[in-house]
Amino acid sequence: MPRTIICKFWSFVAEKGFVIMIKKEFLWTSEYGMHARPAGMLVSKASEFESNIVISSGKGTASAKGLFSLMGLGVKKGSKLSITFEGTDEEKASQNITDFLKDGFAEEL
Repeated sequence: MPRTIICKFWSFVAEKGFVIMIKKEFLWTSEYGMHARPAGMLVSKASEFESNIVISSGKGTASAKGLFSLMGLGVKKGSKLSITFEGTDEEKASQNITDFLKDGFAEEL
């Protein structure tokens, strides 16, 4: 019985076009901004997941899976980032990326 209810719920969500995603806000705290090393590490971490992971800052939006687009955001110390996770493994992706960023690069707002 519960499986039927869950299937009907997801069918309704898909039929109505609802988007389910996770959104988190961060403040970049690393002294040197998002240069090649942290950007490359973030791309590597994001590429482990099927979900679409998008990072937005004051300068634009980039896929977390694209090194040059990430570096093009020009993230400096004090920059605010908004990250959205959308896909089948969005919860796991959100937790892993959050843990990665909080380990020396950014703090969650």
